Amino acid sequence: MDGAAYIERRDKIRTYFDRTAVDAWKRLATEAPLGRIRASVREGRGRMRAAMLAMLPLDLSGWRVLDAGCGAGMFSVELARRGAEVTAIDLSPEMVAFAADTVPADLGTGRIHFLSGDMLSDKLGRFDAIVAMDSLIHYTLADAAEALVRLAARTERSIVFTFAPRTPALAAMHALGRLFPRGDRSPAIEPVRPEAIAARIDGMPGWQVGRTARIGHGFYTSQALEIVRS
Repeated sequence: MDGAAYIERRDKIRTYFDRTAVDAWKRLATEAPLGRIRASVREGRGRMRAAMLAMLPLDLSGWRVLDAGCGAGMFSVELARRGAEVTAIDLSPEMVAFAADTVPADLGTGRIHFLSGDMLSDKLGRFDAIVAMDSLIHYTLADAAEALVRLAARTERSIVFTFAPRTPALAAMHALGRLFPRGDRSPAIEPVRPEAIAARIDGMPGWQVGRTARIGHGFYTSQALEIVRS
């Protein structure tokens, strides 16, 4: 990984989510009325969370799970309700504060620890599983693959993450997205071919590709991939 390039990209993402679009992303996590485009993104993200959760055990009691790029904390809540001890981290202090303020009381035996910072920090310790929903989609294939290597070094069982699959439909949506006012744009998504990311994982000693699921709904397209200890 080119450390300088990763840090520059990371800081742009943090600025976008913490300053430019924080209110819009908070609305995605509520039942507030949305326009057609953002409503489809909300629904698509909900379907993706369900698909990723299906790749994890229903009972996560005793598991330590990292929600890498937790955003408003919706995934973290579902993990805690399955009994996990969740470390929920996001680059945006604003989003982390919102997630901590809105976490429901009915978490059962699970717990959530909210933090603001870099999901790749070694100081976070080791985990049984890591989930990274739409947290790597703004990085190049090389940087995303290196991030997975670093996360895998601290993971005992599995990692479930998403990437933006390179498809004609997704390319068309990205082109349309450039028509929006600049302040409404997120940092550019980096589409990758599924076989390219799978090839990178094949080169990770002790890991293998597991299940996958693609969600395409309105203006939301993303693909989940599970990698597991071999």
